[in-house]
Amino acid sequence: MLDDRKLAVLRAIVEDYVSTNEPVGSKSLAERHNLGVSPATIRNDMAVLEEEGYIAQPHTSAGRIPTDKGYRLFVDRLSTIKPLSPAERRAIETFLAGAYDLDDVVGRTVRLLAQLTRQVAVVQYPSLTRSSVRHVELVQVASHRLLMVLITNTGRVEQRVVETHSAVSEETIAHLRALLNTCLDGCGLVDAPNAVVDLPEKVSSDDRWVAAAVVSVLLETLVEKHDEKIVFAGAANLAAVDFSQSLRNVLEALEEQVVLMRLLGETGDSSTLTVRIGTENPHEGLRSTSVVAVGYGVGDQALAKLGVLGPTRMDYPGTMGAVRAVARYVGQILAGS
Repeated sequence: MLDDRKLAVLRAIVEDYVSTNEPVGSKSLAERHNLGVSPATIRNDMAVLEEEGYIAQPHTSAGRIPTDKGYRLFVDRLSTIKPLSPAERRAIETFLAGAYDLDDVVGRTVRLLAQLTRQVAVVQYPSLTRSSVRHVELVQVASHRLLMVLITNTGRVEQRVVETHSAVSEETIAHLRALLNTCLDGCGLVDAPNAVVDLPEKVSSDDRWVAAAVVSVLLETLVEKHDEKIVFAGAANLAAVDFSQSLRNVLEALEEQVVLMRLLGETGDSSTLTVRIGTENPHEGLRSTSVVAVGYGVGDQALAKLGVLGPTRMDYPGTMGAVRAVARYVGQILAGS
């Protein structure tokens, strides 16, 4: 168990190494930080930190760098996460508030995160299985064709065409629309099939055929498999980083949707901001990186995750603050969409 002074030395080493990308020596620590002890005492503390695996000597110089174990202790002992400035918060609000649908929200979010953190941003689309129905629209687009639009609480929109063998009156369409919304408003998509199965029985016998056609198309929409979709941005930010492993391995891993889904899926409870450092990442190509991720959603319900991936030499307090803030704003937008 490290005492407070050694923790302070480790914290200073991490901060200086992240800032300069140069191994840190005891003399520079004594000059840059108010540690209250001599360089000789700092050297002794560094020897203990190295012996216990928190720092390492990359070459024969006197400088040390943090190990994955050192970064982990640094993150675990963070007392505060760096807050965004008022200007950054206003910029986030303005940028995200201009989104007009879910695709635009996700696209803006991933670009924004990459710009704020100068890392690779990764955003998972909300899964339909974790969504609920906000509204169903039914409109006639041709004499024998209706358009059904299903809108979820996450802002996702599903459109399907319902073919009819004859024209349908506006009165019938309005009645079906009202019945659908009465049955489905706020209903989870996994529960929606049971909610509408008896709907044809609630209309007149003359209109039962069109009600059955609408329900059939709706059920097909609900039972379709919607694969989880993940987008990323900011891969160019990796060009400025010296990875201990090949940059090619990192880029190849980013191209694999399965890898990204597993990466976000294994970052713990959705509502908790989590950090996976270096060798804690299960994919071999990403063991020179760290991942900061958190869930976003409506209210207390996390519908998906977002986060960033970058080198282990990362500004953890700043990155964690940015990821958490962006997730909160995205949730507010989805709640108000």
